[in-house]
Amino acid sequence: MIDRRHGVGCLLLSLMLAGCASPTTCDEPLSGDSCRERQLLYQNDMLQAKMLVMSGDLESHELANALLRRAASEDERGEVEFYQAILMIREGPQTEEVLGKLEAAADKQQPYAVALLYRIWSQPYLVDEADPIRAEEYRADYAELDVAKSGYPSFEKALELVDQLVQMP
Repeated sequence: MIDRRHGVGCLLLSLMLAGCASPTTCDEPLSGDSCRERQLLYQNDMLQAKMLVMSGDLESHELANALLRRAASEDERGEVEFYQAILMIREGPQTEEVLGKLEAAADKQQPYAVALLYRIWSQPYLVDEADPIRAEEYRADYAELDVAKSGYPSFEKALELVDQLVQMP
């Protein structure tokens, strides 16, 4: 029998890691530091950073942040800002910085950032007062994302993922 937390963790990990599957395209000629090599390094840095974030171990934050900073130049989908925001949430009250990171990620159409911004303004979470109008704008923004149109992850699954990420120890 599988422990429920283990099953949820596996689901969470699979959702997080799914973002690594779609590399950016290379439009430049190959060189010593080829575009493909940069893509592979980016994917490796993001995979390691996501695993460290998933671990919930506060002692891993420094390494996760270093990997995210190194991956930032190749990030086109807002993953770096999203995971930096998750780390900041876990480290303590940094609401303005967290919101800035999440907004930057949402501008790049990062679905989990949009879902977390919805959660922040609908509950409220991290902010003093709920803003239902702003929350519904994020829900509508999510519906316009390519991932929402494809149905994976659904808005509800994205909310589950961000809830678990911010609740990890």
